[in-house]
This record gives sequence, C-alpha cells and structure tokens, in this order.
Amino acid sequence: MKILCFGDSLTRGVTYLNGRLRILKNNYPKILQELILKNSKDENEDQITVINKGVFNDNSDSLMKRFERDVIGERPDYVIIEIGGNDCDFAWADVAKDPDGEHQAVVPLDRYLGNLKSMVMNIKSEGMTPILSTLPPLDPVRYYKRITENFSSIVSNCICKAGGIEHQHSIYNRALKKIAEELDVFMIDVRSAIKYAGDLKDLISDDGIHLTQKGYEIFAEEVYQRLFGRLETDSKTII
Repeated sequence: MKILCFGDSLTRGVTYLNGRLRILKNNYPKILQELILKNSKDENEDQITVINKGVFNDNSDSLMKRFERDVIGERPDYVIIEIGGNDCDFAWADVAKDPDGEHQAVVPLDRYLGNLKSMVMNIKSEGMTPILSTLPPLDPVRYYKRITENFSSIVSNCICKAGGIEHQHSIYNRALKKIAEELDVFMIDVRSAIKYAGDLKDLISDDGIHLTQKGYEIFAEEVYQRLFGRLETDSKTII
C-alpha cells in the first residue's frame, strides 16, 4: 500500500533556525514511515510506503499544476493533502510597495476551496482515498517579527485590515473543515494536536510558521494515530 503526502513546505519538512530556512531529514512523512515500521503488527504493514511530495512555498494553485504528475502518476492508495498556509498569506513585497492599497490573499478563499474540491473529486474518481490535514497553528508574534524585519513595519496596516494573520489563517482552516464535511472526506486535525501538545515555542520554529523537529514529530504522530485508526476499520477491504 502507498500513502502519498501532498503539500507545501510543512510536508517537505522545512524549519527556520538561526535566521535560515533548513530542510529537516526527519520530516513528517519520514517519521510516519518509521512509526508504521516500528508498530507494524503484520507483514502487510511492513509493505506500506510513504512518499513525500511536499514543495517549499507551494499553495493550492501550485498543487493543481503538479497534481497529474505527483498524485495521479504515482497511483497511491491514500493521498494526505496539507495546504493553505501560503494561500492565506499576502505578497508582502507588493504590500510594502503600496501599504495603503487593498490586498488579497495570495490565493483568495473561493479559489482555494475550488482547488481543494477539484483535487478531492479527482482523487476519488481515480479510486484513491483523499485525506485532508488542517493547517498547523502559527505563532503570530514571531511571524510578525520576521515579516516586519524583512519588509519594515509599513506592512502592519495590511495585517490589521485582515484582522491579524492568525485570524486569516483560521478563516481558511475553518473553510477546509467545512469542505471535509461537505465532501465526506476524512480529516486529520493536526492544528489541535500541536496546539495542545505543549509550549508552541518548542513546536513552531523562529519564523512563527514552520515547525521544529519536535513539532513535526507531533504532526506525524497525529497522522499515524488517526490514519491507522481509520485503516483498522477498513482492514477487510484495504490491508
């Protein structure tokens, strides 16, 4: 059986440490694979493969462009879609040039939802099972600090108009949950798992949005627990 993890830098395993973006070898798909092998109860679970198709800076538009190649072409049994953090963000360089103008999210909410629906329906039509992951939480204080350091405090007007980046983040996350309900798609709430796992300073990296190694471990553990609880109920037809 093949599980494909499809998403952005949080799937790829990016963290921010000492002023630099780094890619961790122990990303959540890799940790998920290790958890499966460590806890496998029979030979079928030993044969489960986890594939990482996360790309730094991707949004749902980007996923649509590589969907045929990276999802349909791989023919997985399960596709875990983790996307949205870059969709709901703003093009801060443009905001800095025109701080008093009206600015939309990189991928407006309606198009984000349309992209999710399209991917889910296409995955189902190919006989594969889609799974949606919520957006992990962010740390707005450290996020604002990095943004203002990169683009100056002039961008704060746009942040205020959006009601705060955490508010914008929550809007997309709630919409994702609603889509999961409407389309009857299994959803993994990594947002809540990470929020209640401990101090977010230990789980979210210095840029306020990517995860630390410990954060990715929580991410993977939640996916493992929720997914394999699901697989056990479907064992007669899947495993």
